[in-house]
Amino acid sequence: MAKGDVREFEDPSADVLTEAAAAFGLLASAARLHIMWALAQGESDVTHLADRVGGALPAISQHLTKLKLAGLVRSRRDGRRQVYFVDAPDVVTVVRLMVGQLADRARNEATAPVRLVHETGA
Repeated sequence: MAKGDVREFEDPSADVLTEAAAAFGLLASAARLHIMWALAQGESDVTHLADRVGGALPAISQHLTKLKLAGLVRSRRDGRRQVYFVDAPDVVTVVRLMVGQLADRARNEATAPVRLVHETGA
């Protein structure tokens, strides 16, 4: 144990930090985050993802290409369709945790009683 009962952990390598930053950078897009959220629920083709996420097919395809290049999603051929699925279950855990926490917070704030704020003259 280190000072203040804080456990010491070995710092990740620069390569690992760079890769993590790139993955977080990709997920900084609301559309790509929504795609990952949708694919966490199950595999889907581009048309269904576009309907669910609310984007144009070419834009959704571009997002999927970036996620695929980063190794976060993969695809397989199903007849004439390309079906996408998550290839990074740990990333899905992070997405579910973050989005779930924020959704819970938004629900709690929406149902919380309104507090009146009194202004003071300054």
